[in-house]
Amino acid sequence: MRKGRALAPKPEVLNPILYPLNSKPIGVFDSGIGGLTVVHALNTLLPHENIVYFGDTARVPYGPKSPQVVREYAAQDVEFLISKEVKMVVIACNTVSAVALDIVQKHAHGPVVGVILPGAEAGTKATKNKRIGVIGTRATVGSNAYTNALRQIDREVRVFAQECPLFVPLAEEGWVDHQVTRMVAKEYLFPLTLEKIDTLILGCTHYPILRSAISAAVGRNVALIDSAEATAAEVERTLDEHQLRNLSTHRANLTFYVSDIPTKFAEIGERFLGQKMGQVRRADGFLGG
Repeated sequence: MRKGRALAPKPEVLNPILYPLNSKPIGVFDSGIGGLTVVHALNTLLPHENIVYFGDTARVPYGPKSPQVVREYAAQDVEFLISKEVKMVVIACNTVSAVALDIVQKHAHGPVVGVILPGAEAGTKATKNKRIGVIGTRATVGSNAYTNALRQIDREVRVFAQECPLFVPLAEEGWVDHQVTRMVAKEYLFPLTLEKIDTLILGCTHYPILRSAISAAVGRNVALIDSAEATAAEVERTLDEHQLRNLSTHRANLTFYVSDIPTKFAEIGERFLGQKMGQVRRADGFLGG
């Protein structure tokens, strides 16, 4: 719970005929496939919430791109989700959350939740020595979004950030327990071990897939913060605050769209989602599709 914020009261039982908005899906988007870890966390915590996911696979990755370009892409991504009549938007991309949160809030027609603040809050709760590491893409680390969020929550926290650009292709390649992945993790994370961190925020939705290699590199005593789980908890709070919970007791419907190559997305995506995906569709009208 954010400091100074009271727990939201339990929502009233609303008539689904009078409140059709509640049954509408949550919109989730990412630059590609990593955001499926957020979908997994949402579906685990909120099994009755319908979800529409969009992955911009034609233009992935967002991390190395300029903030201006990422902001343009984010505006287009959220417009696609709005066309699917979503009731709220979840930015399952650390890069977009870091440099384009305001753009998404401007275009969305409902509440917006990013992954930065929930992850930062979870990190400050976990640390005991107030020395927190953050790993992410170049754009996320360069934005200082996590550093700023962490220090707003607790001014005494010391933050040590590290870019880990090779983690994304390694995760998508499925090299979870590969020797190369362990070597890359050790190379990237050695400087953080010298800083005596006791908490490490996985500042990219791809990174939880590599949890084993990351944990081995920093040491088993370092707490790893999965921003996907923290984001799901924030989405639950937001749904309650706005009385937007789906009243159905049926299992949720998960729908997946991508801007390019649905078959490859489906093949790799099940590893991130943790379950069978079913049909993945190419987004009609997106980038001329």
